[in-house]
Amino acid sequence: MAPKFGTSGLRGLVTELTDALVADHVRAFLSVCATGPAILLGRDLRDSSPRLAAAVTRAALGAGHDVVDCGALPTPALALAAQEAGCGAVMVTGSHIPDDRNGLKFYTVTGEIAKTDEAAILAALGQAATPPPAPRPGGLRHDAGAGARYGARYRDAFGVGALAGMRIGVYAHSSVARDLLAGILADLGAGVRELGRSGRFVPVDTEAVDADTRAQLALWAAEGGFDAIVSTDGDGDRPLLADAAGQVVAGDILGQITAQALGATVVVTPVSSNSGAALGGHFARVIATRIGSPHVIAAMDEARAAQPGCRVAGYEANGGFLLGFGAAGPAGPLPALPTRDSLLPILATLVAARAAGGVAARVAQEPARFTAADRIANVPSATGAALVAALAQDRAARAALLAALGLPAGHDTDRTDGLRMRAQDGSVLHLRPSGNAPEFRLYVEADSAGAARALLERARARVAAMVDGMVPGMRG
Repeated sequence: MAPKFGTSGLRGLVTELTDALVADHVRAFLSVCATGPAILLGRDLRDSSPRLAAAVTRAALGAGHDVVDCGALPTPALALAAQEAGCGAVMVTGSHIPDDRNGLKFYTVTGEIAKTDEAAILAALGQAATPPPAPRPGGLRHDAGAGARYGARYRDAFGVGALAGMRIGVYAHSSVARDLLAGILADLGAGVRELGRSGRFVPVDTEAVDADTRAQLALWAAEGGFDAIVSTDGDGDRPLLADAAGQVVAGDILGQITAQALGATVVVTPVSSNSGAALGGHFARVIATRIGSPHVIAAMDEARAAQPGCRVAGYEANGGFLLGFGAAGPAGPLPALPTRDSLLPILATLVAARAAGGVAARVAQEPARFTAADRIANVPSATGAALVAALAQDRAARAALLAALGLPAGHDTDRTDGLRMRAQDGSVLHLRPSGNAPEFRLYVEADSAGAARALLERARARVAAMVDGMVPGMRG
């Protein structure tokens, strides 16, 4: 699948992300988006990221734009630095996808690119391939302190001692946030032990944690006596948190807990999140969107426009939290940062868990709605879209699928993004072709974590067979 530009920026196989293709996208971005006096540049720890960062730098300097190289740091740390500087930014990362792929995330002076920016960049691609000479080359400087300032944001807001007495394991793997995360936990008073540092890239998907990772977390928990184990995905914008037994807490539950802790009144979350936010009675309004942070950000903007001064926050099923208002932490202010962040939901949940008697005890205070997600690899987007369209048009086929999964008769559907089917007992099956990779996504919701995982296992096997039936041998 050729590199594709969409909701998560540019993504594709490393072998196909040529310097020329990267330069074309960077020039298109710079030509149509407001980026201020410079662009800030960051990268994750993939082997290919230094080469791609160099290509971004050459393209921007050649187009006459100054570049501030922030080095290897989490995506939200780069976004914070750009926000404070009034600049645009480019993050070199493929997020949680495997190491043979990579990508670019783009930020304007107002934050993550919107869907309108995406359309403008795509329209400018061909024109940007042969740009006119810049009146002057841009200048290059370095900022080695952006990551530290991001950590200080949370140390100052939560305060020394906020996690005193807690023992936290940090699954380091290849996350660019690993050292910063361990450092801030220690600054807040926790006892920290590093786990599983890797010299090669590990594609941790916090929304669909694989069975091997879950087993390893449970083993570490049993051996280490931790109150919690925490981690992030590769670029540090999605959190992973497991309780004292090593059981992963779903990202949308982290979002619910964090929004409550910060006093949000309006919550925006994609349709793939569980329905607990609407059932808990903690928020004046819950808005469901299509999947992807640009859709969440757009709905947050609309909520503020309709109700100026409202305390609006967003979160995704992967756990990334977007703070849309100036909040107050336990020890100090927490300015808005409306981009997907991992540290805030980790820290807010741990502080709440400390007061509740543990992570599991705090999670038990939320409505009993649990999600699980997985993906079927090597499914072309067109094939996935055809399957969703066929099911959407055929109620009998949907009923047969749900029945085959052991769900009761009777269902309703939601086409906000893909096809979301809610059975009569409240269980949910949500099917969606990936927008940025040859994958087919599955999401389920049930009244217990075990029921959700069991439903997901059955659904994955059934849907994989349906996909193979459409194009025999396609995925082999």
